[in-house]
Amino acid sequence: MSWNNMEKDYYQILGINSSASQQEIRKAYRKLAFQYHPDRNKGDPTATERMKEVNEAYATLSDPLKKREYDALKQQYGPFAYQRFRESHSEEDIFRGSDINQIFEEFARAFGFRRSNEIFRDFYGPGYRTFEFKSPGFFGRGFIFFGHYGRGCRDSREQLYKVPSFPTFPFTGILGKLAKYILGKKWGIKWPERGKDWNEVIWLTPKEIQKGEVKYRHRRKSKDLMVKIPPGIKDGQQMRLKGMGAPGKGGGESGDLYLEIRIRATLSQKIKNFLKQVGI
Repeated sequence: MSWNNMEKDYYQILGINSSASQQEIRKAYRKLAFQYHPDRNKGDPTATERMKEVNEAYATLSDPLKKREYDALKQQYGPFAYQRFRESHSEEDIFRGSDINQIFEEFARAFGFRRSNEIFRDFYGPGYRTFEFKSPGFFGRGFIFFGHYGRGCRDSREQLYKVPSFPTFPFTGILGKLAKYILGKKWGIKWPERGKDWNEVIWLTPKEIQKGEVKYRHRRKSKDLMVKIPPGIKDGQQMRLKGMGAPGKGGGESGDLYLEIRIRATLSQKIKNFLKQVGI
């Protein structure tokens, strides 16, 4: 289903009413984002357009300030609220600070879908970037656009809100540090940084190794993981769980979790070891 600019309503797109709480807004979005996820609807342009509408509606209504602005326009202009809203808000304005990328990252970890960066570049073109924003009284993490604006934006607003495209060379060495400092000072932008890797120890019994799967409590995130145990693994070896390390900064990917394998000796093995130690 799609609406023209006059009929489009963010609440209708998400299937909620104007009194919905932030939790209800997020729940409605997650349901629709999973339903229209591009990895579940490959080659379906209708699903792609629907997903874009759902993204825009959620990015607006999940932000208390933008939601108040939109609600005020609905009271004043009724069915023309969306058109008025888009005349004063570019895509960069709407998506700034949104946590949409985090939700898509959750889908990627849970269902093996593509990462958010890859999906949004397909949706919105090469102008898409992820960043952290800092300014007086404001902090947010999400994604923005460089050089790409919505159809409702006029040329005058494009000039007003346009942010220069930055070079894509990797920031390394002294020049890289200087570039990061200047960009951060001038624009309040932090470039994506990968999260740190974490190291933990996992104790396994021979039976668990033979089974090939074990539930493991991630200590730093306080969550249970089902860990696949490679056949033939030995005491002291490590396993890598991708993306289970520290969160990235500025939209960067998470680090990895490295589990050091420790194998618990069986009771019979403990007895054998004891007898060997005492020389029996």
